[in-house]
Amino acid sequence: MDSLLRWSIEHSTPRSADAPPPTRTNLDPEIIDYILGKPDAVLMKDGLEVALDENRDEDARIQALDDFEMLVEQIDNANDLTKLKMWDPLQSLLTSQNSSDEIKLQTLWIIGTAVQNNPSAQNSYLDLDPVPVVLSFLSPTVRSAQLRSKAVYTLSGLCKHNSRAVKQLDKSGGWEALSTALEDSDITVRRKVAFLLNTLMIQSDSGVPGTPSNLRAPGSSSAPVHPNSHASMVSDPSSTMTSKFAVKALEDRGLLQALVRALTAPVPYGQDGELEGDADFEERVVRTLLTYLTARAGRFPRGPMGDADLAALKIFVSQRPDLSERCRVTEDEMGVLLKAVEGA
Repeated sequence: MDSLLRWSIEHSTPRSADAPPPTRTNLDPEIIDYILGKPDAVLMKDGLEVALDENRDEDARIQALDDFEMLVEQIDNANDLTKLKMWDPLQSLLTSQNSSDEIKLQTLWIIGTAVQNNPSAQNSYLDLDPVPVVLSFLSPTVRSAQLRSKAVYTLSGLCKHNSRAVKQLDKSGGWEALSTALEDSDITVRRKVAFLLNTLMIQSDSGVPGTPSNLRAPGSSSAPVHPNSHASMVSDPSSTMTSKFAVKALEDRGLLQALVRALTAPVPYGQDGELEGDADFEERVVRTLLTYLTARAGRFPRGPMGDADLAALKIFVSQRPDLSERCRVTEDEMGVLLKAVEGA
């Protein structure tokens, strides 16, 4: 601050009109940074350097990652992860045995934020074949519920509207991991998994950022197109199609049964404090079932679901006259669900 004050005084001294201009002296880069602030790319480099330094205090590393996550909320900064060759170091924080759960959690958060609605970042990260590593944090053996929840967040950002990511998910046993996660002891994990499954079944021409207007459903929202981020989406709209993979997974990988059982199974006393069920989770599962029924002409095929599951779903719906209001679905949508249950 003293240096800044001295520099200001020296360069603001009045001079006569015919006096020669003062000779410019070299400015201290620290003073320039103080005045203008460091560019985001420099802040990202500095933050990652701190995070990777295992000799640093853990709190300092976590704070650096937290600051880093806020920076990659900007899509241009997220794209700079590729230019600055930061994907590999970030991935190393996930795989290092020396990284604590908190370090890994913050790293998953950064990755999930960077790839969200950003095909360019998604594809850059997918080059590392990262899905098996991310899925490993969904295992029931991972003690931290927050870490399991953040793994779903990262998977969601990576897989939404990206068929390449969904194919990696399929090859890596991801559908089975998501099925198991629907039984997770933490309600936040279960909610996020149900939401992800629903999103993957929704056709990507319903307002995805960057989708050409002639491919959007009527009345869909129009988000700004970022040429550097959505070029692959615009040039190859099929790269965003995940619905057929998700619908097939629900039928062939037991996910349809898992959703119904998660919705209808009684919750033991004390688990998540859910004595009467969780309205948010119920809404997400019901919405996912409705999306599935839309893809399957309003019918539940008997193959993927046994009689016991269908009977349990029928009882669940019949015992909840307020289900439409509770799950925030229209009467028409509830009619579709009721008809499917009755006709199954």
